[in-house]
Amino acid sequence: MERAYHTAAGVWSDIGSAIGLLTRIPSWQDRPRSPDAAWAWPLAGVAAALVAALAGWAAGLLGLEPGWVAAAMLTALIVSTGAMHEDGLADSADGIWGGWDKTGRLAIMKDSHIGSYGVIALVLFLLMRWLALASLTAAGWGIAALLVAGVASRAPMAMTAAVLRPARDGGLARAVGRPSFLAAWLAAGLAALIAAVILGLGAVWLALWVAAAAALAALYTARKIGGYTGDTLGAVQQVSELAAWAALVALLL
Repeated sequence: MERAYHTAAGVWSDIGSAIGLLTRIPSWQDRPRSPDAAWAWPLAGVAAALVAALAGWAAGLLGLEPGWVAAAMLTALIVSTGAMHEDGLADSADGIWGGWDKTGRLAIMKDSHIGSYGVIALVLFLLMRWLALASLTAAGWGIAALLVAGVASRAPMAMTAAVLRPARDGGLARAVGRPSFLAAWLAAGLAALIAAVILGLGAVWLALWVAAAAALAALYTARKIGGYTGDTLGAVQQVSELAAWAALVALLL
């Protein structure tokens, strides 16, 4: 396969494809979604973070306290992605913990209804994300943290999709395709570069936290369903983002 990112036009197309796939932000390139456009997935995190930063700036102009500013940013972050990662987290929690075997787990994950495990996972993750963002916002690190968490949580999705196989024949994961290892490593390198610009050597510490959390989430879900789905990629993103928030709180506060 010809690597589209070998040309300037291909790079621009891949960035648009990543934004079109992973966000609800209007994009100049919704299709085709080449699997190797996964190298640009961290830039979709940047786009979503910028939308959230704009909401935080507006909330700050209104004189709201850091907790309310953080709530505005988190809401905008979720809206900008259409809650697709949160949906993946909820479906994965329901399927992995509610099913008895691979077939049952995949069937539950495909069901549009949300169960107790999904609700509990969503509530806990939203609470922890808000607490971290509120603390970082109060310390003046809110926008920078959004950017770092945005890129650091998208690269593990690309790596997971490159390493594992789709767990079912259909679905978004199969439709998008598996990225190459080169594309996955480019995504990781891009995320590391952006984090290093913002955090300096602290990016190494953050990378260790995120890599460990993402690997555990990916391997655990793969063990339960024999691979990955679009839902479990969303769960990997959420786990990675939460690990990034935890690392940022430990580093900056």
